[in-house]
Amino acid sequence: MSLASVGMGALRTSFQMLFDAVKSVQEENTMFQHLLRDIKSTLDSLQPLIKDIEKYNSKEGLENYAIQMEEGAKLVQKCSKVGLWRKHTYTKKLSQLDKSLRRVFDVLKRQGMRDARETLVSLRSIQTVLSRIEESLKMKNNLPEMVKCSSAVPEAPSVTVGLDLPLKELKMKLLKDEQVSMLVLTAAGGCGKTTLAKMFCQDQEVKDTFKNNIFFVNVSKKPNLDLIVHELYQRKGSELPAFENEVMAANWLQQFLKESRQNPLLFVLDDVWSGSESLLEKFDQFKFSNCKILVTSRFAFPRFGSPYHLAPLNDEDAMALFHYSASSEDKSSYTYEDLSRKGCPLAIALVGRSLRGQPIEIWQKRVVEWCKGSSILDSDKDLLACLQSSLDALDKEKAIMKECFLDLGSFPEDQRIAAAALIDMWAELYGLDEEFLTIANLHELTARSLANLVVTRHEREADGYYTEHFVTQHDMLRELAIHQASQGPIEHRKRLFINIRGDKLPKWLTEQKYQAIKARLLSISTDGDFSGKWPNMQAPEAEVLVLNFQTRNYALPEFVEKMDKLKVLILKNDGLLPAELDNFELLGSLSNLKRIRLERISIPSVSKVLKQLKSLQKISFFMCDIGQGFVQILDALPNLVELNIDYCHDLVQLPANLCDLIHLKKLSISNCHKLSALPADIGKLANLEVLRLRSCADLLELPGSIRNFKVLKFLDISGCFSVKELPEDIGAMCSMEKINVSQCSRLKKLPASVMDLEQLKEVICDEETKTLWEPFLPLLTNIHIKNGTSSKSVDLLKLQGMRDARETLVSLRNVDTALSRIQENWVMKNYQPEKVECSPVVPEPPSVTVGLDLPLKELKMKLLKDERVSTLVLTAAGGCGKTTLAKKFCRDQEVRVWLVGSLSHHESFPHMVMQFLVNFQVSHHTQIRMILGNLIAITQTSLKLVLAYSSIGTFTCIVAFGLHIRTDNIQD
Repeated sequence: MSLASVGMGALRTSFQMLFDAVKSVQEENTMFQHLLRDIKSTLDSLQPLIKDIEKYNSKEGLENYAIQMEEGAKLVQKCSKVGLWRKHTYTKKLSQLDKSLRRVFDVLKRQGMRDARETLVSLRSIQTVLSRIEESLKMKNNLPEMVKCSSAVPEAPSVTVGLDLPLKELKMKLLKDEQVSMLVLTAAGGCGKTTLAKMFCQDQEVKDTFKNNIFFVNVSKKPNLDLIVHELYQRKGSELPAFENEVMAANWLQQFLKESRQNPLLFVLDDVWSGSESLLEKFDQFKFSNCKILVTSRFAFPRFGSPYHLAPLNDEDAMALFHYSASSEDKSSYTYEDLSRKGCPLAIALVGRSLRGQPIEIWQKRVVEWCKGSSILDSDKDLLACLQSSLDALDKEKAIMKECFLDLGSFPEDQRIAAAALIDMWAELYGLDEEFLTIANLHELTARSLANLVVTRHEREADGYYTEHFVTQHDMLRELAIHQASQGPIEHRKRLFINIRGDKLPKWLTEQKYQAIKARLLSISTDGDFSGKWPNMQAPEAEVLVLNFQTRNYALPEFVEKMDKLKVLILKNDGLLPAELDNFELLGSLSNLKRIRLERISIPSVSKVLKQLKSLQKISFFMCDIGQGFVQILDALPNLVELNIDYCHDLVQLPANLCDLIHLKKLSISNCHKLSALPADIGKLANLEVLRLRSCADLLELPGSIRNFKVLKFLDISGCFSVKELPEDIGAMCSMEKINVSQCSRLKKLPASVMDLEQLKEVICDEETKTLWEPFLPLLTNIHIKNGTSSKSVDLLKLQGMRDARETLVSLRNVDTALSRIQENWVMKNYQPEKVECSPVVPEPPSVTVGLDLPLKELKMKLLKDERVSTLVLTAAGGCGKTTLAKKFCRDQEVRVWLVGSLSHHESFPHMVMQFLVNFQVSHHTQIRMILGNLIAITQTSLKLVLAYSSIGTFTCIVAFGLHIRTDNIQD
């Protein structure tokens, strides 16, 4: 028996002795009950790690741990006999015992992190072996490498009406007619073109024909071939460099089609607009015999063959869709008859959802408003009128909300809108000075289905950080905003949206018909073919200017110099790389300019010729190339109040002249992972009220001069993994009310001066950093500690993550060994695919449940017996047993019998079963590639987070899902 085995056995024995002693004495002893409870909690956390100790690579120190626990067991036993006069001595000893146990726990946690690092090494080794296997296979079969594809086809809505016949006709044209290689599916906006295209891709006959070679690409108004080709290669698991021009992108598209020609291939080019003929020509030019292209568009493009016109819904289908959307059970009511003629599915669905659950009087009122005379859904004009009804619901008190909705038309189609940009716009246009007011308006618009607010990182506590809040919008709603904003004469509109394709300007602009426009908001969007030749335009009343572009080189229009009332400038580059910007010096003459936001801009190009912007109060850099020009930028902003720098990955250090911005009140830097140091004299920013250094992973420390921040109210260093300590004089920041130290995993102690933070009211932290504050709580009586998650759940998640990491490592070693054997024998044996067995993945409910029998019975009555109920929401407060009841329902025998009976009576059930089995005939090689592709993606791209959170165990769920959908793309 090895010494390591002996050590493990002794450790387990000693641990059990200590565990039993604490449990026994805790029940009988009241003098040390509080301390024994803490020790018992620590032992509960240690217990699963001790059980899995044999999975550790290193067994160092096990004997010492065993000795410590044996002595601890003896100490606990003595406590049961200690008199009151010796309480102080044993209280100190028990506290030391608890600390030593916590150190053991920390050591085992660090070992788990080392195991995670070794996982990465093992993964790379396995990947190398797999590459050699692939080479051997290609040499043996002398076949070109197959293109790996993931369908990435979005699902169609669960309920569709009136599309069965069009689907059948589409299949006849694209699958049966050999002369048709490209088909344009055309109809007015909102008539269901995209839904029908999704149904086509998900149809079983189509999937049998094209297998996984189905690519669904959203094109939109301003197609970017560069982005489309990159997306295609990403879906097959390849990465490409940025293209210098469109010719190079076209060459890569041709190469992609050549590599894919071994099997039938289907492209769906969704939402193609007029003017995109050149894009269709490239796909049509490079296609091959078994390649089919389906185009959805509002335009027919007759040069590419006879289009398929999708007809509006007939009366019967329109009524059926309306009933479903409104969840109406009374299908005889006269109030919907006027809505039942030919119409647009999107409009009908929107109208139905707006009336869902409303009293009958509201229905009657809407019918009177919408259905005076003929149907409101007969044409595009009527569709827009119908969509406008969503705006009409905004009463007079919500007038600003309507204005905010219309402003969303300032940004390009199919692009996320940064909430931070809207904050700047609406602060100056509508006086929404507090940032949360803008976010509240976006929540309101989302609740009314007029927009969709997306938060890419959820935080329990709102702290004014909105960099990762974005807005998306359906094309039709964006069209509605543009349509509403375009009413009335151009020279009198409050907002003006100008879209320029190439150098083709709007007719009214080329004719110089209007001497000056009076719009307060001016938005100009240009595409990648724009040459930079601006017309002579006058916009003296404009307060907000939004410039959207895609070119690598962009120049501010010269008429900006005369926009005397301009307060906000937003430059948004939708290209792949930061753009060079010219004419920035024109802004020097604008005395009212307060806010500038730059997205994907090369800062050195801005700093070449720069005049002072004395009126500027706020500037934001998002995904910009900082380079060497930051010093000149800051010199030109003497009165700056707020500076935001987000996702600027080349920012390593801040220039010293930052400290000269004496008016600065808010400095926010987030996700600049290479930022390693702050200026030593940053304390000169005497007026600073907010300092946010969020997710700056390489930041090592805070300068001692921050003690001079006498008016600072909020300090945020969350996600700064490398910060080990806070400055000794942090207590001198006498006005600080709030601090965020969550996810600062290396922060091990707090300086004693934190006791001087008398104004501190709120500390946001996680469980690790919470323990640092506990000794100071008796002195900081007004402090309130807020956790991102509960301590118990954090401990369990971290513990499970460490156990998963160790199990991952053991599994990878086994895989590595197996791969070595595969490599030796692969070429000599015939490759045979293996079927993957599948089992239901419904989790087991707890073995004992109480009080759920009657609710289970009622659930079964509603879902199994009531044919009118297809969706049921089970709701209650958190912790009331919703998930447990759902598990019991899925495991109920009656439910299973009902499910099997329902499927077996379905006419396509045998085909469904056979296809299910066929879809899971995944080869050894494919399985390994999928598993390792996901593992390597997780480990290589997020190693710091893996080590910080010990969460590598999440790979299990991803691998299982990857096997299910047959993909090795981690983004899926």
